[in-house]
Amino acid sequence: MRKMYKKRITDFIRLMEQAHFEIKKAIEEENIDAAMDLLGQCQEGAVGLGNLIEKEEGEGFVTIPFLQSYCELTYEIYEALCHNEEVTGNRVYKKLKKSLIQVENSVRNDIKVQLEIVFLPYKASMWDSLESVWRAADTDPECEAYVVPIPYYERNADGTLGTLHYEGDDFPEDVPVISYDTYPLKERRPDIIYIHNPYDQGNYVTSVDPRFYSSELKKYTDCLVYIPYYVTSGGMSEGQAMCEAYFHVDYIVVQSQKLMKFFDPSIPEEKFLPLGSPKFDRTIQMCLNPPEPPKEWKERLKGRTVYFYNTSINGMLGGNPENFLKKMEYVFDCFKGREDACLLWRPHPLLESTFDSMRPEYRPWYDRLKKRFADENLGIYDDTPDITSTIALSDVYIGDSATSVTSLFGMAGKPLFILNNLIHSLPEKDDWRGEKINPAFDMWGNDRFQVTRNNQLWFSENNDYHYKFYMDLQTGYSGGNYYARAVEIKDKIYVLPGNAQNILVIKNKQIKKIHFKTQIMRQGAFYSSWYHDKYIFLLPYQYPLLLRFNIQTEELQGIEGIQPFLVRQIAGEKRIGGVGLYGNELVFSSPEDNEFIFLDMDTLLARGLCSNSKSNLGTHGIVADGDDLWLLPLNGLTITCWNPKTGEIQEYDNLPEGFKSIKWPYEVECEERPFGNIAFSREGGKEKIVLSPYWGNMYVTLDRETKEMEKWETPIPFVNRGRNGYFNTSGMGGFFVTYPQMGKADCRIWYLPERRLYEINIDTKEYKEVPIEFDYQELKEHELGFMEDSEWLQYCLHEDAFNSLQDLLDGTITGCSFDRERQVKAFSKVNASTDGRCGEKIHRSLCRKI
Repeated sequence: MRKMYKKRITDFIRLMEQAHFEIKKAIEEENIDAAMDLLGQCQEGAVGLGNLIEKEEGEGFVTIPFLQSYCELTYEIYEALCHNEEVTGNRVYKKLKKSLIQVENSVRNDIKVQLEIVFLPYKASMWDSLESVWRAADTDPECEAYVVPIPYYERNADGTLGTLHYEGDDFPEDVPVISYDTYPLKERRPDIIYIHNPYDQGNYVTSVDPRFYSSELKKYTDCLVYIPYYVTSGGMSEGQAMCEAYFHVDYIVVQSQKLMKFFDPSIPEEKFLPLGSPKFDRTIQMCLNPPEPPKEWKERLKGRTVYFYNTSINGMLGGNPENFLKKMEYVFDCFKGREDACLLWRPHPLLESTFDSMRPEYRPWYDRLKKRFADENLGIYDDTPDITSTIALSDVYIGDSATSVTSLFGMAGKPLFILNNLIHSLPEKDDWRGEKINPAFDMWGNDRFQVTRNNQLWFSENNDYHYKFYMDLQTGYSGGNYYARAVEIKDKIYVLPGNAQNILVIKNKQIKKIHFKTQIMRQGAFYSSWYHDKYIFLLPYQYPLLLRFNIQTEELQGIEGIQPFLVRQIAGEKRIGGVGLYGNELVFSSPEDNEFIFLDMDTLLARGLCSNSKSNLGTHGIVADGDDLWLLPLNGLTITCWNPKTGEIQEYDNLPEGFKSIKWPYEVECEERPFGNIAFSREGGKEKIVLSPYWGNMYVTLDRETKEMEKWETPIPFVNRGRNGYFNTSGMGGFFVTYPQMGKADCRIWYLPERRLYEINIDTKEYKEVPIEFDYQELKEHELGFMEDSEWLQYCLHEDAFNSLQDLLDGTITGCSFDRERQVKAFSKVNASTDGRCGEKIHRSLCRKI
């Protein structure tokens, strides 16, 4: 019997118990008519219960005789009252109660509840997120399980609902599918509904039919459950922290306890079921017993290593689509003509729809590449609905990291090679410089220590930028950008965090960790740091507090209010304001208006000021000049000079002809982040400033007296971007002015596209290069190869100048070779069900709960 029917029966039995009490009371008060009326209602109710039970359980069911006895008893009492026979209320009550207890016991013990469970997938390719739960429910004799695929729409460019899709015919043959038109949710009221789409109206690419938004579904069930359609290697995007469905579902299944912390803290903890992911179940089981490949694939796969090439939506939208498409061309070129390798290309099922709705101008280029892949017979194009079969038939993963597919390969114990979409060519001599030489220069000119991306510390003994290996930072990971920079103060080295939530204090190569309270699980805790003789300030990005570290006492103090002021979501992206020094105060600027916070470094007292500039719509750079502050705009092309003591402002926007700002990484003209820094010149007795570009396309001089702005011809040739993908850069670099150089003509230029450092005199334009050197052979010796990457990507190898895609194909990897056992162990940290039985656990857990 359905749970709702049994509940209806037990609820009515409760009503009958209350009626018995009222009958007793009516008899004692000699209100015989009321007692007889209630007895009649009880008898009618018992007859109704009997009819319902016979309909659901069949004629002659064991509970029916007890109901018949109860009806006979109510009739006898009714007759006795009708003929004025002597009866007492208490005796009638006891007789009715005894008879009803027999009914109640039979209902409880003899009527077995059969739950009705419905699964509402919308894409066949995402069915694996529900499949193992359905199989557990389908084989459970106490459940009726139904698979009801629901329709969905592609969105038009204007956000309206476009083409309708229904994929009910694309599900595996052994999955009995029911049409959504023939399953009336309102009438059936299933006990449990499972969904794998959390977005409702919040998806900009597709939308399930609005009839199946979570708010509608919740009207027809007591238990609505969301199981993510994705799996993760340890991290989770901000976009998944709060989705529309979370307000309406009763439970959210998560991969592991750790991942609960990625969700918005407003979600009640009792909603989470940290039981694993059904997607892993299918992958684990199928990789143990790979299926037969499709006939048309067999010859292509035979005797070759199969490389699963994943082109994801995040990979396309997360940067410049042009780089994404050039990367596809490069991958195709690398595999062309190889007899030892098979490229199996599987685009994300919604990739073409996403091009159409969000990047339509790039769709023809993508179509040309797709045609080339087919025409040149470069490999296998996989558009089958079942990704798990393809994973089971593949040997190696190549593609983006921000996708569920990496974790599926990780759990399957197959190598992960993470592509860099900026790399479109094989590495040439010295291309490694673009990746290794990326120093965070010291504001006081002390650059003896540098942190490399693989969590190592390198040392320039003479502070001359010639670096040797010093020590590993003992993170246990080869990536993750845990630390951003290292500063030497007296006899200690302070390694300051990027994604880590601690400071390392190193003396004589002994590490002491200064731990912070863990506040976030995502990457991006801190974006930079600032230090003086007494304090180190850690500038927060995702971390909710500004942190002050006392160098002498090692006391750590958190300051509230700075992070939400400094880091804001604007126009769909996070933007960061500027930070500068003004006397003994740190100045923090808003990234969207003309507001500022001045924080005393000693007392931590804060005061708010407004520049009152109408043009100052967000500041990303602050440079002190005596009592004045130069404000470099985040939005707009107006430079502001502001005196916070007097409130006086001067604004300059007479930019030279041809000046423009180019947005990175999209390469479109904009009016954002035009300038990066300021150097001061007094050439010919005139007081000028020179502005170096950030996204701008030229250096500019500003005559403070005449307000004239002209192009400044730097003696160092420059371009806006790096010479290739190994030299990733958001701009051309610019002035790097240490505090001892402030206001002086002598400063440095950091030329980012070539990773070169120059000393320059602004007045005379005399310059010389400061060579930054690493020993190439020593770098190779300390490359880690395949290894645990970070908390957010458990184990992999990244494409770079030391390990190219061709190196992978040729088997000439630098560093550790692939270790399957090590990978499986690493990925077991992010999956609560490594035995492939997550679906069974979810099913049992939900059945118990309801």
